[in-house]
Amino acid sequence: MLARHAAKFNVPSSIFEIPSPFRLRPSIATIGSFGPLKTATMKTRSTTILTVRHQGKVAMGGDGQVSLGQTVVKADATKIRRLMDDRVLVGFAGAAADAFALMERLEAKLKDYPANLVRAATELAKEWRTDRALRRLEAMVAVVNTEHTLLVSGTGDVIQPSDGILGIGSGGHYALAAARALSAHSDLSAADIVRESLKIAGDICVYTNQNLTIEEL
Repeated sequence: MLARHAAKFNVPSSIFEIPSPFRLRPSIATIGSFGPLKTATMKTRSTTILTVRHQGKVAMGGDGQVSLGQTVVKADATKIRRLMDDRVLVGFAGAAADAFALMERLEAKLKDYPANLVRAATELAKEWRTDRALRRLEAMVAVVNTEHTLLVSGTGDVIQPSDGILGIGSGGHYALAAARALSAHSDLSAADIVRESLKIAGDICVYTNQNLTIEEL
């Protein structure tokens, strides 16, 4: 078609030729249920992380499952870490290597601002937005201390939930809904709410299991 238009206007048809480096090459693709073609990749899925602030305590928990594609490759992973002499709890969701790289950066910021978790998380978010290598990290991090609950997202945002309850990862929405209901309608402690909510998420989400790690401040 372009060649016909080129002939009509006495324009060399070579102008409209697509250079070989930019020509479409065949690739393996999969079709989502309600989406466009996507290149097939083996995606690592893992984690439900939940943190609850309740009755003067804050607890964080996570499951132990790591899945590669449709296969469970690890059932007892630990995704909760204590930082700053056990004064800060960190839970991560996403690619494990990316999450550890992000936690190292967060720990460095906490050392720069040891008494200000919000400032440390904000500085990390700034670095995440501007550093080309950090922008490629596919991870989310939940951070808590005795005063603050924060989410550092993959877009470099810092979010503080108003009710002190935060869920991330594959089953995060299920655990979050359960935790909010239990907080409002039961006398369970923060750690027990986290435990029961993660169990509910594990019953629903195929990427979440019942091997739980729970820490409390």
